[in-house]
Amino acid sequence: MRVLVVEDEPLLAGAIAEWLRGEAHAVDIAHDGGAALERVAVHDYDVVVLDRDLPVVHGDRVCGEIVAGERAARVLMLTAAAEVTDRVDGLGLGADDYLTKPFAFPELAARVLALGRRSRPAAPPVLRRAGITLDPARREVFRDGRYVPLPRQQFAVLNELLLADGAVVSAERLLEKAWDEHADPFTGAVRLTILKLRRKLGDPPVVETVTGAGYRIP
Repeated sequence: MRVLVVEDEPLLAGAIAEWLRGEAHAVDIAHDGGAALERVAVHDYDVVVLDRDLPVVHGDRVCGEIVAGERAARVLMLTAAAEVTDRVDGLGLGADDYLTKPFAFPELAARVLALGRRSRPAAPPVLRRAGITLDPARREVFRDGRYVPLPRQQFAVLNELLLADGAVVSAERLLEKAWDEHADPFTGAVRLTILKLRRKLGDPPVVETVTGAGYRIP
């Protein structure tokens, strides 16, 4: 999934991003509300992890604009305020979930994953197709019962292909969902990752190239 972390404390923002990247998500970071709105306008995020008390543009306004823009992104609001009224206010603004600081990183990651499933048409918690089984929560992949260890990028690409349920996924879509904003679209990163993924999954090949369109698992 593509995740935006909006947090004005650089160390915390970096720690959240690194944890989520370890869960095979592509993660961008913004340190104020204005930068967050700029990124949301450009990228198709699945989840926005949003600190409520932000400089430049307050987190409440950022949340409101995401919701008003009818984007698919789900909002997980973070705050140091633990009162029930604060949580109610945050959810009333349109946030999909609310987590108070301090929090446990595994819980944050679990909530992000749950929200990500809701940012697009409902998908089963475990994806299966063409002999492949992918469990996003456990970060496990099996091919015909054989465990296949995959690095983050290959796991993210395979996840997108399986979510497509046999439809073609363009290279641009894979780049948007499996790489962060620092990715160079002209490096051939998607093609190279697909080649490595095919080798890892073994024979017979299951990832097809559809010339001029993208890739699919039929």
